[in-house]
Order: sequence, then C-alpha cells, then structure tokens
Amino acid sequence: MTNLIFFCSSASGNNLQVSSPDETIQVTIRLTDKVYYNLSVDNEEVMWYSPISIVTEEAGWLGRNPKLLKSKVTSTDNIINPVWGIRKEIPEKYNELKLDFEGGYSLIFRVYDDGIAYRFRTDINGELTIKNEEVEYRFLKDFDIVAHVVENYQTSFEELYTKMKISEIAEESLSSLPFIVDNGKIKLAITESDLFSYPGMYLSKPGNTNMFYLNGTFAAYPKTWEMGGWCQFELKVTERLDYIAKVEGKRNFPWRTIIVARTDIELVDNNMVYKLARPAEFDGSWIKPGKVTWEWWNAWNLEGVDFETGINNKTYKYYIDFASENGIEYLIMDEGWSDQFDVLLPTPMIDMEHITNYAESKGVKIILWVVWHTIDRQMDKAFTLFEKWGIAGVKVDFIDRDDQLAIEFYERLAKEAAKHHLLVNFHGCSKPTGLHRTYPNVINFEAVRGNEYNKFSENETPDHNVDVVYIRMIAGPMDYTPGAMRNSILGDFKISYLNPMSYGTLCHQIGMFVVYFAPLQMLCDAPTAYENQPDILNFITEVPVNWDETKALEGKFGEYVVIARKSGSDWYIGGLNNWNERNLELDLSFLDPGTWEAEILSDGINANRVASDHQYIKKKIKSADKLKITMKNGGGFAIKLERMSE
Repeated sequence: MTNLIFFCSSASGNNLQVSSPDETIQVTIRLTDKVYYNLSVDNEEVMWYSPISIVTEEAGWLGRNPKLLKSKVTSTDNIINPVWGIRKEIPEKYNELKLDFEGGYSLIFRVYDDGIAYRFRTDINGELTIKNEEVEYRFLKDFDIVAHVVENYQTSFEELYTKMKISEIAEESLSSLPFIVDNGKIKLAITESDLFSYPGMYLSKPGNTNMFYLNGTFAAYPKTWEMGGWCQFELKVTERLDYIAKVEGKRNFPWRTIIVARTDIELVDNNMVYKLARPAEFDGSWIKPGKVTWEWWNAWNLEGVDFETGINNKTYKYYIDFASENGIEYLIMDEGWSDQFDVLLPTPMIDMEHITNYAESKGVKIILWVVWHTIDRQMDKAFTLFEKWGIAGVKVDFIDRDDQLAIEFYERLAKEAAKHHLLVNFHGCSKPTGLHRTYPNVINFEAVRGNEYNKFSENETPDHNVDVVYIRMIAGPMDYTPGAMRNSILGDFKISYLNPMSYGTLCHQIGMFVVYFAPLQMLCDAPTAYENQPDILNFITEVPVNWDETKALEGKFGEYVVIARKSGSDWYIGGLNNWNERNLELDLSFLDPGTWEAEILSDGINANRVASDHQYIKKKIKSADKLKITMKNGGGFAIKLERMSE
C-alpha cells in the first residue's frame, strides 16, 4: 500500500508524517537545510525537530539540502518466532515510511505502538568512508535522565547508573546505551539495533549551549593499539583515524531507536531491539539454552571434600557430578584452564580429554573461557580442537570496545562459532544490539555490573540490581551471574575475593533467576553451598531459562520490580526490592481459572537482621486471589505456579 493518508501519513509542503498503528505515536519529518524529525506521543510533542545526516568522504553530506525523489508507506503485521527468548511469539506491527533522496540514499522510519526507529540506507557504488553520523535528540526542557556514564570508548559497560538532569551532564562525558529520558509523563529509552560493521553509539551533551540537547557520538576507527588492561587481556587503542567507519556503499545502517513507555513497567517488557534486528542467518535448532555451574566467582572452593580444590581434574569432576545430578546442562571452565594467550596449550594441572570425556559420560557440556584477541588469532585451530573435544561453547572476554573493528569481531566470532556448533557468551563486551537474533548461537552478553563486582567492590547494591531490569535488559539477555549464597544486610557487607558475598537477602539473589533473562544462566556459587540448601537448589535447578510468555506485573524504576514468566503450563513470578521493605498484593488474574499450587521462596521474618533468612512454603491459590508477599530490605522472592487438576 502506498496511500499515505490511509496509513495516517500525509505530505504537506516539506513535511511528512507517519503514525503508529494505534495512532498514539507520531513522527513528523521536515525537509529544509537538513532532514529533521520530531516525536509526539498522545498528541503531545516530546522531542523537538532533531537533525539527521551522515557525512561521507566519497558521496558528500547525506541529508544536507535533501532532494526528495519518492516516498512510500507500508504496513507490517507479523509474528516473529525466536529460537529462544522471553516469549515464543513476538508481535511485529508497525507503519514504515521510506524516503528516497537524490544522491543514492534513503531514510526509513518505522513507528510501532511502543516506539520509533529510523535508519539510513545507501545504494552507492564502491566504498564509503564515514566521517561522522549526525544523531541528535532535542528536548525543550531539562528532563530527568538515567545514564551509564563511561570515561572513554574503551569500556566494558559495567558502570553504575547515574540519575540526573540533562543540564547536569558533564560536557566531556560519554553515556552508553540504553539511555533513559523521563519527562514526567513518559520515559523514552534511546538505543540502537542491527549494528554491523559500524561503531556503537554513545550520547554526549554538546558544548557551548544552554539547550537540552543530546548528541550521538562514535569511536573513531582505530589506527594503532597495544595490549593492556587487566593481565594484558585488552587491546587498548592508542591512536585513532579521522573517520568512524569504512563501509560498503550498498548497505543498511544501524537503527536509531526510541522506545516509548508510559509506565515504568513497560520498559521491562520490550522487544524493540530484537524486532529491528536482522533475522537469523541459519537454522538454530541445535542451540540449547540452559543453566551453568561455574567456578570462578566462588574461587573453586568446595567444602567437606577429601581433595585440594583448584584448577585440577578432581575439582572439575566434582562440578560435573553436581551438574549431572541436578539437571544442569553446562559447566564453564573459566580463566586458568589454558594459557590465556594460547588456547591450544591447556594447563598441565588438567587433562582436557579426560575431563571432556568424563563430562560427556555424565551428560554435561563444557564451555571454555577465552581472551578475545587470543581466540581471534587462533580461531580456526581452536574451534577445530574444541569441536574434537565436544566443547559446547566459548565465553569470550575483555573486548571492552565497540568501535568498528570490535563490532566486526563480534560478528566474525559468532559466524565461525556457528559453523562448529558452538555457543557464544560475550563478556567484557558492549550492550546487545540484536546480534543474538541474527546469530542465535550468541546466547548471552554481560555488559552489566554483575555479581562479579562483589569480589572487589562495595557498590553492587539492591538498588542497582533493580535498575538494570529497567534499562540494561531493554537491550537484550544479560549475564549477571546470580545465585550468591552468602548474603548481607545493609552495613554488614565485606569484600572478599576468595569467599565473596552479595548485598541484599538470599531471596533477592533467587528472585534474579526469574527476573533476569539469561538463556545461559549461571549458578555463581559453589556446588557445596547449594547442596547445603536443598530447597534453594531444587528451585533454581528447575526454573527455566527459555520462556513461552512474559508479563511485567508491577514495579517502579529504582524501587522494585515483579515479573511473571511462563514455560509450558507453569508460571514463575520473581521480585526484586531496593533497601526499603515492601508489602505487595500480587494480582494473579493473568492465570487461567482454577486451582494452582504455589511454591514460594520468600524473605524470612528476620531477613532484615540475617540476610540468608528465608521461608519455603507451598499453598493452593486461585487466579482470583491476591497473593500477599513481603520483600524485606534488599529482598526478593521467587514463586512457581503449577496448575492442579480439578
């Protein structure tokens, strides 16, 4: 269909409009000296006209003095069936306006009922050198923001979130995405999707202005680099060139995305990044999400065993036995299984063929940790060896960049891993931008200040753990590595690298297994720590990691969150709380009518004094009931709901 009026789009002079299918969100495009667009929600303008352009060396300034050749509106109403995800079916409904301009480029605008996106498309022969991309978000008032402020483009996306006003952003600072703008009525989440062979975007505040504007900014193309950072695991860029990317002249550029949320909880359940990403490039039926027993966080510590624990055969066989006995699909062998700079050289303390054969006999798959620039050098030989060993995947760490070279590495690694049927878990990485849809063997990303920081920091608070649900998880799956069994009330936390603990209650950690979406979900603590708590162990080994449906039930940014997820006929509900005790009455009307058995793990009555205090109960409930739950200071809960036969 090309009738602009039919799809709530119209052209008047140099202005064009396109609306969401439900007509509540509208984008107006103005063509003057540049291309500008604004955003209206519920008949109120929430973003002023903001410029769009790309500066190239070969084709000039795309978007400057634009000459429109043709416009076309189409409508899409599809269902996406992901290989894995937070639901089996993702509705994809939008109106799209495509503008073709003189000079061999187009702009495409999509408007959904929950947000908007635009991208450039070029049809130019040869190569393009991208000097810069002009991305700007112009606001007329000093709105509140939530930002992930980073020092420079060499970042692991593992900072705490900062809450402030636009005016309070330091001019020299960078903020990574997603980025939240709160105007008091709605929240706008700015991010990007379908990022390939192009640098990731950050936001900054333009200098020499009192306006409340945000500018997109990008790492320039690396010229030179050297090994550095923690144990020389990073490649630190020492000099950059005067352009941000070199690309093919016929291509799609990344989607620039604004998610619209009228309530905080709408941020929690959003598929925009996934919907905009390129569809899967191969059959992913071999990809199996699952849980992982992991040794690095708990420092290979096992209690009550008759051998010395560490990086050795007996320790890993214990982890394998634990996984096998409890239906845990995977074991990660983290740093230390090999020379960090030569994955073809396992440590002499481990017989890799013996360990991999033993794991296979127990029905457990192994994932190996690797340094990114090591595996990049040895990819062909390493993946061939891993396939011979029967390795299930790789945990690739310390990339800590998202310039064009780094983004190209993500895709190169994903593509080669898929050829060998290897899963990929990226750590020390940039935020997800849809790579996990295009390459579904990319089964998790870190890009979060997760439980590992409890080993050397005091800032991993329950408030932060709630925040990440509303902002980081917008981008995609998140490897926070939950499950700490040593827990702390406020003021009682102690840093220990060898025996780490977590802030908040034990049930705060258990609630993460439902609230945090991670198709490759860690159990960060030691097997013996879980074996001492069979009610906890039984729950977290049974809770799924791949879901048929998700419903964000209630919550408030920075305070608490409650999410329900369905697998088969069972529902699970998880909740996380900040430091303020909270009483909830959960509305269960989303359940089918009838009687359900609720298996509840919640904070104990003394959890404000002893963080590990918890209660485990079973009770019968009906969908018409209100379920009362108390979350203590830094608390949480997890519930399994199983339909009972009448």
